[in-house]
Amino acid sequence: MADLGPGWTSLYNGPRCGASAPDHLHFQAVPAGRMPVEQQIEEANRLIPVSELDSLHVYLVKDLGREALLLQGDDPSALARALSKCIDSLKAFLRTDAEPMLNVAGFYREGTWRLLVFPRRKHRPDVFFEEGDARIVVSPAVMEMAGILVTPVERDFEGLDKATVESIYEEVSLEAKTLEQAIDAMRNLIA
Repeated sequence: MADLGPGWTSLYNGPRCGASAPDHLHFQAVPAGRMPVEQQIEEANRLIPVSELDSLHVYLVKDLGREALLLQGDDPSALARALSKCIDSLKAFLRTDAEPMLNVAGFYREGTWRLLVFPRRKHRPDVFFEEGDARIVVSPAVMEMAGILVTPVERDFEGLDKATVESIYEEVSLEAKTLEQAIDAMRNLIA
C-alpha cells in the first residue's frame, strides 16, 4: 500500500467474493477518498474498540449496513499479523480450511495503516439468480462493499433503492453474531 503512496487505496477481493471468476482472487487500486466507506469510518461513534496492543487497534465498524472490521496501526508487520489472525479466527468459526470469504480495502495516510475487512457469507445475493424483471445483476466485490454499487445492466442500476441495497449487503455480509464470536476468539490471538 505504501508503495502506491497515500493517494491510493488498495483493494482485495478474496475467492468467491465478487471476482468475475469466482475461483480466483485479485487486487485493484483506486484513488484515495473516492469510496463512501472511507468517509463513513471517520464519522463519530462508528468505531467500537475490539482490541488494542501497543500501536495496533482493532475496531468493529457499526451502522454501515454490512459487517466490517478496521485494523489500524503504524507498524505494517503488526497489521499483517493481525490480519492473518483475523483470517485464522474467521476460518475457525466458519469451519473451513480455505481462505474465508472476505474483501479488504487498505489505506495508508500520514504514517497510519488501515485495513478495512468485510467478512462475507455469500458470493452473490439471491436476486442475481432470479429471472426476468426480478433479476438484478450484481456481484458485490470490495468496491460494492465500500459503497459503490456497480451493475452491468443500466435497468438494474436505475431500479436500485435503499431497501434493495440494504438487503443485498445484509445477505452477502457475514452475520453479526458470527462475526462477534470470531472477534472474541481474535481478541485472545492478538493480545
